[in-house]
Amino acid sequence: MASAPNPGPSATTAVLASVAALGIWRLLAVAAPHLAALVLMYETETDFGARLSFVLAWGILNFFWIALLRRPALSGALSLTMVVVLVLLSRLKHDVVQMTANFIDLMMIDRDTVAFLFTIFPNLRWSVIGAGLVTLPLMYALWWLDPFRIRRLPALASMLACLAALVGYSLYHPDEAWRGYYDDGYLSKFFRSGVSAVSDFAHYGFMESAASTNERLNMPLVDACHPAGRRPNIIMVHDESSFDIRAAQGIKVPAGYGSHFKSWDGKERAFLAESNGGPSWFTEYNVLAGLSSRSFGRFAYFVTRIATGRVERGLPLALRRCGYDTMSLYPAYGGFMAARSFQVTTGIERFLDSKDLGAKDVEPDSFFYDKALRLIGERTPNKPLFTFIYLGANHFPWETRFRPDLLPNWRAPGNVPSIDEYLRRQAMSAEQYNAFLAGLKKKFPGEPFLIVRYGDHQPEFAPGILEPGLDEGALGKKLDAYDPRLYATYYAIDAVNFEPVKSEAVMDTVDGPYLPLVIQEAAGIPLDPSFAEQKEIMLRCKGIFYGCKDGAEARRLNRLLIDAGMIRGL
Repeated sequence: MASAPNPGPSATTAVLASVAALGIWRLLAVAAPHLAALVLMYETETDFGARLSFVLAWGILNFFWIALLRRPALSGALSLTMVVVLVLLSRLKHDVVQMTANFIDLMMIDRDTVAFLFTIFPNLRWSVIGAGLVTLPLMYALWWLDPFRIRRLPALASMLACLAALVGYSLYHPDEAWRGYYDDGYLSKFFRSGVSAVSDFAHYGFMESAASTNERLNMPLVDACHPAGRRPNIIMVHDESSFDIRAAQGIKVPAGYGSHFKSWDGKERAFLAESNGGPSWFTEYNVLAGLSSRSFGRFAYFVTRIATGRVERGLPLALRRCGYDTMSLYPAYGGFMAARSFQVTTGIERFLDSKDLGAKDVEPDSFFYDKALRLIGERTPNKPLFTFIYLGANHFPWETRFRPDLLPNWRAPGNVPSIDEYLRRQAMSAEQYNAFLAGLKKKFPGEPFLIVRYGDHQPEFAPGILEPGLDEGALGKKLDAYDPRLYATYYAIDAVNFEPVKSEAVMDTVDGPYLPLVIQEAAGIPLDPSFAEQKEIMLRCKGIFYGCKDGAEARRLNRLLIDAGMIRGL
């Protein structure tokens, strides 16, 4: 009897043979990045929409690299590396400013930013070099191990399909801005914010402005400023993270707390900042340009960098027109958020950053006050000076004791340690400011000075104690809606050998962009046409700027400034 024919190897056997032929390590090289991305997605994305966006974003990255390299293992590894770096940077940003990274962060990377990072993190350069030395051999190994080759045209088509799906979903279900306050969803929010940013830029550019207006501003004439009486030297003090913590219930404060927030007339006045918890440069833009960062919408986080070379209007320029010299003392490196170039754009003639001043790490307020006293003494004789003193000692973190040698008799009132440390630093600020006033009186007898201080924003813990019981999302919604309770700090006016001019513009509550106007009015400085127009807005809107008429007044002023040539390229 003839034997049965040999049926050959089964399908399962054939697959196993193929796997064996390729090698388990080569297959793992292809699969491992995708498995890691899957774990990362479930760890960081919290709902269906976020996970769908993660998958589409992952597809975009992978198919981009495949279209470029044709090797799926290397492409997956490169994609995973990019996602992990994004997650780490996003968590770092959230720790600093309570917001995760978005696509606009990538749009705004420039030489100054990179130089600043390498300056404040001196070991970062070597970390980058070390990472490169480790990563490049691994990438070469993946190139060699990868057994697959994928054609470029299908990969490109797949990438475009993922991109189209992500754009469509993001437009149909736009990601609310307040979700940026959540410490999750890093990849999905980053890619979806790209769709929103491109859409906003196409709609109104970097900055909102009215489409057109029949009104016109006259350009201010250099010799048109003729103040009545003697012009005072003007000092504007940026009081870092300072507000009256008594606005929160149940906080114990030391005896005498609150006097620091009073003006020369004994009144306490409120300053409505446009940032909360971290971005001091929002308020820097307000008080120097006299305009609203909110006009920049999703681009507001980079307002000083965008405004550099474009917004040539502000308090220093107005004062220079009236014969003032202008100077700024800055507590960080001048490349941070383009601070140096922005302040020069608004009229600062002499900008001194921490390196110029010889600062070592974070310095107490007295360091900058002492430098200011010396530099004011070197000013041009018989010429008034505007000095911007930017303080930084009350910056977070408050979990560590800053300069324990200062204020040795301090007694904690009995709150949680971070709040007691915050109060200690406020007490240090008040003591050192009073010493600065005494120094002005002693060193410059008979010289007139107008000093205006303001809290640039509330500290990052303030929303939690002002609105106890709300989670991150609920607080984010209130912040996104600009609830005044979460943005109110203080401004105070003091004087030495000078009587501040009474003005209806010196209101009990003002939005941040009006402070340059308040200062000029209190100093008796005639307003140029742009500030005269802004004063009319201020009076009509009772101290509210961007929030007045849902932004219409701010957009109208922006258009007037554009037509007058004070704002260009926006």
